[in-house]
Amino acid sequence: MASFTQRGVVLLLVCWAALCAGDTPANCMYEDIRGTWTFYETERSGDNTINCDTLGPIVHTKTFTLSFPNTVMDELNNEGTWTLLYNQGFEVTINERSYFAFSYYEGSWGNAVSSCDRTFNGWSRDKTVRNWSCFVGNKTTPVAPRPTSRVTVGESQLQHQYHNDHNMIHNINTMQTSWTAKAYPQHEKYTVQEMLNRGGGVGSMLTSPPTPAPATPEQKARVSLLPDNFDWRDISGQNYVTPVRDQGSCGSCFAFASMALVESRIKIATQNQRSDVFSPQVIFLCETFILLKDVVSCSVLAQGCAGGFAYMIAGRYAQDQGLVAESCNTYTALDDPCNTDASCGRTYVSDYEYLGGYYGACNEEIMLQALVENGPLSVGYMVFDDFSNYEGGIYHHTGTKNEFNPFEATSHAVLVVGYGVEPTTGEKFWTVKNSWGSDWGEDGYFRIRRGTNECAFETMALDVTAIP
Repeated sequence: MASFTQRGVVLLLVCWAALCAGDTPANCMYEDIRGTWTFYETERSGDNTINCDTLGPIVHTKTFTLSFPNTVMDELNNEGTWTLLYNQGFEVTINERSYFAFSYYEGSWGNAVSSCDRTFNGWSRDKTVRNWSCFVGNKTTPVAPRPTSRVTVGESQLQHQYHNDHNMIHNINTMQTSWTAKAYPQHEKYTVQEMLNRGGGVGSMLTSPPTPAPATPEQKARVSLLPDNFDWRDISGQNYVTPVRDQGSCGSCFAFASMALVESRIKIATQNQRSDVFSPQVIFLCETFILLKDVVSCSVLAQGCAGGFAYMIAGRYAQDQGLVAESCNTYTALDDPCNTDASCGRTYVSDYEYLGGYYGACNEEIMLQALVENGPLSVGYMVFDDFSNYEGGIYHHTGTKNEFNPFEATSHAVLVVGYGVEPTTGEKFWTVKNSWGSDWGEDGYFRIRRGTNECAFETMALDVTAIP
């Protein structure tokens, strides 16, 4: 068993060097993860402050078979569920316990090798968020290492000042009439790197997002009963969405989308008696799972200003650690040292899931029903050159390129608050809260084409149940 403890130390050192650099460059697909795994697990005696940088003695050895589409079975034929976290890790829930680990890789963005048949050290705890342990996973059948080489924007180019491309804006406005673009002078205070951060950060691109799951007849029948237009900002005169905020130059859209999601769910659950504004700062700096405590804190469930996923923050983090008010740790858009007031209360979620039950099961119909019945949803989607200049209308990607600023498509996280149909054209749309300030778009919101999976918008929606 000592070999696994030693391996844990090696994994940690790689994690220090890699995770703190940004979104993980792991690229492990569904078929890589599906199959039989052995989890080597430590004693189940920890709490939510457990440190898994070294694995410790192995007490439990579990065998799990992950099957299509999202079922898992152990060696005693007990059943549970599993899901990918995009292409970067996976979560298993079985026997009233939850396991999560990132897939193993070496290298960095643009030059990484993924070993999809093993994991970094991960975390396990029971469904009551007690009895924590550490584990590492190994697949019983080897998966060939997957090198990932991508041409990314050069470092020197990233530090250039961002400039509005007026020629691109003109082309957008003359080639179509669904939406309009304009120049935003406030964007020119940012570098190209910082503008990329606002869209999710270099390295966050969804290289192979799933297609929406086919809608069942039952799903279509339920959706047919929903109203043509719906908006959580106006339900019988009540607004259940908190104000638009500005993430600044930091790639913290995942944190803002997470906070906005739980904020809205609390407003709905309390019929607007509570109107919390939660701190995005605590999410990417003050999480108890930290690797480098005395330098720039680097979370294991998210990568600070370099990005992360709402599933891990509004979901797993909010269930494990809870969210604190903005007043407890004011947002700075910087990877500052943690200074959260330990006496601050926390708000938790009891459940979370990708819509459809697992990553890859989402579609427009499921999103519509969950949006109306449960509340606003967090969504991850692709951001391209033209989106930053959106002024109004129903967005779709025009294919235009920014001639002045080297741009790489990124994955952005936002909050869907409603949907509708444009009366003059019949075009369907989603209504979405962004985190780029109220002076962008339609008072900080945008509309995007619905029903066509525009920019992979209908593939990765997150639902949570908040505890008021």
